[in-house]
Amino acid sequence: MSGSHNDINVLQRSPVFRRLCNGESPSCNYTINGRDYNMGYYLADGIYPQWAGFVKTIAEPRGNKQSHFATMQEAARKDVERAFGVLQARWEIVRSAAMMWESETLWQLMTCCVILHNMIAEDEGDGMHQNLRNQQVHAQLLDDLVEHMSIHNGNQGANA
Repeated sequence: MSGSHNDINVLQRSPVFRRLCNGESPSCNYTINGRDYNMGYYLADGIYPQWAGFVKTIAEPRGNKQSHFATMQEAARKDVERAFGVLQARWEIVRSAAMMWESETLWQLMTCCVILHNMIAEDEGDGMHQNLRNQQVHAQLLDDLVEHMSIHNGNQGANA
């Protein structure tokens, strides 16, 4: 039924997260704050669980570092939402009801739309397996991103 799928319902049925949970996603290696990570992450709002694959905002930031991080995380998440809005505006098929499509077809459709959008923008010159659910890695990644952003934005003297 229309409106019956909130974020958590979608998460439980998502082929993206099914692939991550099954260890079928591409590797993504990076280092933040001197610590190595081997899994990508998604910017999420407060309703999502504290898994290593999600970076949520800090609901009640303490100090300048956490406040800065919360502001930047929320802004980046809104940018992603706007980008999806651009895809919806460009292609009617993205706006249509997803319920009638198979999950694999949706995956291919969105991948195609993103690739085409990037190709058009470039042409126009517009310049998981169980590790996903690791709450300790989630907390450490969040702390490392807060510290990293603080250091790289000239806030070395900010309150902890």
